[in-house]
Amino acid sequence: MSFEGSTSATAGTQRVSVDESVGELVSQLTTDLGDLTRQELALAKAELQAEAKKAGKGAGMLGGAALAGWMVALFLSLTIMWALGEAMDLVWAALIVTVLWAIAAAVLATRGRKELREVSPKPDQTVESLKEDAKWLKTRKS
Repeated sequence: MSFEGSTSATAGTQRVSVDESVGELVSQLTTDLGDLTRQELALAKAELQAEAKKAGKGAGMLGGAALAGWMVALFLSLTIMWALGEAMDLVWAALIVTVLWAIAAAVLATRGRKELREVSPKPDQTVESLKEDAKWLKTRKS
């Protein structure tokens, strides 16, 4: 009898140990997934902030191009107005200033478009990291 009792006690202890191990594993998995989720969100946030900064820079350059374009229109209008009422010297001066503003507008517009083309709305590092996480989870299940 003593032998049966010790066997059932041992079996009962092993069952509790196994149950505790499963509970610990589930708890650890939950904690790991929570940590992983927070890390992935932090990575996505960092990537999106960097892309937003690029977009802001490109938009600023386009804003500069818009101002330069407005100045082109202003000086071109002044050139036409002064051409009708003044001597050639003033007209040539106004045309030179107008051409300089046109060059500035073209350079800013080109650089601004280039900056905006380099903006990626998709957080590439986060996507790759999530793919790696999925592969890792698949290997842990196996």
